[in-house]
Amino acid sequence: MKREAMLYEKLDGMLNCHVCNRRCVISPGKTGFCGMRENDQGIMYSLNYASASSVAVDPIEKKPLFHFYPGSLSFSLGSVGCNFRCPYCQNWAISQADLHEIGTRNILPDEAIKLALENDCKSISWTYNEPTMWFEYTYDSAKLAHENNLKTVYVTNGYMSSESLELISPYLDAANVDMKGMSEKFYQELCQAHLEPVLENIQTMHDHDIHIELTNLVIPGYNDSKEDLKLLVEFVADVDVRIPLHFTRFYPHYQMNQVPPTPVETLEKAQKMALDAGVKYVYVGNVPGSDGENTRCPECSELLIRRDGFSIGENNLKKDKKCPECGAEIDIVF
Repeated sequence: MKREAMLYEKLDGMLNCHVCNRRCVISPGKTGFCGMRENDQGIMYSLNYASASSVAVDPIEKKPLFHFYPGSLSFSLGSVGCNFRCPYCQNWAISQADLHEIGTRNILPDEAIKLALENDCKSISWTYNEPTMWFEYTYDSAKLAHENNLKTVYVTNGYMSSESLELISPYLDAANVDMKGMSEKFYQELCQAHLEPVLENIQTMHDHDIHIELTNLVIPGYNDSKEDLKLLVEFVADVDVRIPLHFTRFYPHYQMNQVPPTPVETLEKAQKMALDAGVKYVYVGNVPGSDGENTRCPECSELLIRRDGFSIGENNLKKDKKCPECGAEIDIVF
């Protein structure tokens, strides 16, 4: 669905998009890097407003968000396009697709909210592809969600512009930011992007009291060095030691089928490094059968929430959010 876009500037026939940090200058009749914004006779249009490629009712743990209404359901929507070009993308079929090559379903904001409520969801999430690719739609939907007592979630690469983040922040309750690592080289060579804007946006989200959790997919030979992991851990600890940090296991995928899976030992070392640095909640993901996705008290290690895949198997936390064993206050949103 075509709709005039937000956040752009006219430059003598060209249009300068301000939705993400690419800040594309778009010639007449052309689209930006993401393919979702077009210069049509001097007006910038979003080409995928309300165009959903993927719709599901997901556990909030799938985002992953472990400290934001655990055990609840989130109505999840994805569209088409991305402002990154990651060669290991799990959702490349929609993130790297042409809008006209795949089937989409128009779901206007009021219908999305209605479906979320009908499915007993606590929140609505924009996920599967980068949410800022249909920023105008997420903005309209987020405002309507708040009017209907629904929480809102971005699953994002964190590369939105400062302008779009300022606009959405009053209506955005939580975000999981996929941190690719702490190397500018990694961001340039694998994502065709830059590191610093992501770090700035994480800090801004924290400053705006948006609940944030960070995910780092650890890829052997690319972002798994001790130096890279140390820099990431130090950054998280510097922003706020209460931010949940997820180290997840890489499996060969898309254009990186030649890269082996991440050794579990690497993930466990990263987890220990983060805990030693004072980060309170550190998880190891994509390792079935491990203890890595359970929430434990950062003070006494008491098991608080046991997870079986995306399901809550056991929840020992009381409504006062205190550890039943030592009484420590746990940083979690109920």
